[in-house]
This record gives sequence, structure tokens and C-alpha cells, in this order.
Amino acid sequence: MTATEFWDAHYATPRAAPRPNVRLTEAVADLTPGTALDLGSGAGGDTLWLARRGWHVTAADISGVATGRLAERAGELGLGDRVTAERHDLAETFPAGRFDLVSAHYLHTSFAFPRARVLRQAAHALAPGGRLLVVDHGSVAPWSWDQEARFTSPREVAESLELDAGEWTVERAEALSRQATGPGGQIAEVVDHLLLIRRTR
Repeated sequence: MTATEFWDAHYATPRAAPRPNVRLTEAVADLTPGTALDLGSGAGGDTLWLARRGWHVTAADISGVATGRLAERAGELGLGDRVTAERHDLAETFPAGRFDLVSAHYLHTSFAFPRARVLRQAAHALAPGGRLLVVDHGSVAPWSWDQEARFTSPREVAESLELDAGEWTVERAEALSRQATGPGGQIAEVVDHLLLIRRTR
């Protein structure tokens, strides 16, 4: 099974209305709306949350099933003029444009994926003053299938991008705790790794 087939199958089952990631709502709430790119947009909770707040969002995902449903949902909510949903295998293609915000939440996959290269492209896609928000898992939830995962720190992620310090600056690199709810209703404390990079010129 290819990565595209896997994620199309994953999103084939209709889901409840998607919710935004809490780290996005915290980090972006005070920013002036502009253009945004949601990498690995999935069911579209982050994209729709941004669009409702006035952002013009390009949503990119490897699953055509996911992007098709997101475009349909945006239209139903009256947000069609603020959401552009595009299918991209980010290992091969990257959305065109310049963005005030690029958001990459939990951009992990068990398939081969040039993650550092993609995030470097994301940083280069920022307009001057724009921000790249990367949120990764920082701990293993009790219900996770991979109990021996290793988690890269936000600083390690920043270093892997090899960005010129004269053009990009790290505004935040933090490990943050929150309560999460598992598929069976279990409650556990988990850690998110948050990296916020700003393009200065």
C-alpha cells in the first residue's frame, strides 16, 4: 500500500466535524489574519478554524479524499472563498505562494518522508514577518501503537532546517503539557513540542 492509498483509506470513513489543534489556537490567536498554509491538513479542523477568523488558507494533504471533503465542507460553511484545498505528496510537490503563516501539526508518517526538507521549504515559503509553526509529539500516549518512539526536541528540529540566522529567528522552542483523550475515552497527560520560527526579512 502506498502512502496515498493509506491516507485515502484513513479518511474514507465519514467523521464528526473536525476540531482545531489546541496549540494552533493558542499560538495564532493574536496574529493578524493573512495568508496561511496548512501542511498535512487532514480532516481540516485547523484550516476551518483559521478561515473562520479571516485567514485565506491553502490546505495541503496527500489524501485527495481528505482535500475533497475539506473543500466541500468549507463551501457548506460559507468559507469557500477563504479555503483552497490541494492534494500534494509533499515529498514530490509543494504548494505555490508566499504565506504569513505555515502550520505543520504532527507531520509524522511511517512512510519514507523528507521531513526536514519539507519544513525547510515551508520556511522559505514565508513572507517577510511570517511564521512557521511546527508542533510535534513529545511523549507517548498510553493508547499509542508506538510505545518506543523517540522524540526530537524543538531545538533539534530547528537545527535540522539549517536556516540562516540573519533571515529566520526562533521565537519559541518549548515542551508543553496538556490533557488528551484517547479513542476509548481514556485521559492522560501528553507533551507537545512546539517550534515557532519567524522570517525577519
